[in-house]
Amino acid sequence: MYRSADNETFYKDFTLETFSGPQGSSIVLILGIFLMYLLSVLGNLIIIVVVCSAPQLHTPMYFFLCNLSIQGVVSVSNILPKLLVIQVTGQTQVSFRECFTQMFVFAACADSEFFLLAFMALDRYVAICIPLRYSIIINKRVYIALVLISWMAGFLNSLQFAFLISHLTFFDPKRISHFFCDVKALIRLSCGDITYMNIVILTETGIIGVSLFAMILASYAFIISTILKIKTSATRLKVFSSCSSHLTVVFIFCGTLIIVYMRPDSKYSTVLDKVFSLLYVAVVPVLNPLVYSLRNREVLNVLRISNAIP
Repeated sequence: MYRSADNETFYKDFTLETFSGPQGSSIVLILGIFLMYLLSVLGNLIIIVVVCSAPQLHTPMYFFLCNLSIQGVVSVSNILPKLLVIQVTGQTQVSFRECFTQMFVFAACADSEFFLLAFMALDRYVAICIPLRYSIIINKRVYIALVLISWMAGFLNSLQFAFLISHLTFFDPKRISHFFCDVKALIRLSCGDITYMNIVILTETGIIGVSLFAMILASYAFIISTILKIKTSATRLKVFSSCSSHLTVVFIFCGTLIIVYMRPDSKYSTVLDKVFSLLYVAVVPVLNPLVYSLRNREVLNVLRISNAIP
């Protein structure tokens, strides 16, 4: 539970301070959010349906991609519909239960995506750098275990934050300077001692976030090194194109999350947090299906065959 620091009275609502701008900018923002949500859900659902329905795509790589798409649908559906309602109606209040749920789901999805991206990079490293041992290293038991680790790590880490935040007391009025119930924004609102919480965030971001990000970069460094040895320029260019696209999405997602959670608070923190958060909350789920799946020849072939069947 949470209470006012002054009179121990219990309150049920938080208020989200979303985006503000010049008159008329709200329409543009509403349309932009709606378009990103629509593209993200449609793109990721297409990947889920295609991978599940096509036997030729029942491989480790597409198993990872399917789980990434599931995570993308859950993530955007957790935040963007509520943001749209706020921007359209102007009703910025959220109940404690709704805010708590949004924070829990976001933290679980963000952590699981970190692990999924790292394991996908590892999968591509094994496939490109040591292809003869791929079926031995990335067998069915291994890639199912890696996906389970991704989801369980996200769930357990989110459960930890939920437990810690549920014991905080908050200032009144409870105005969250963010467009969703973010972990750091909720902690910033607390009137109690948050030293331990900040230590937990910095430690986890440093150990989990930075180490997984380093693992991704190392995997792609080995991949690029292997690509440089390819004699066919067309093949080399194609693989380089895929790697650069993957790394762009990784930098947007991992880079912005690490910056937000490791940067010390300042008077510009809330504005920067909103901008960076919009990138990993709304933009990355749109890019993931485009970059990782819809450009792949196998997926495109399945889609063409499906369209050709009357």
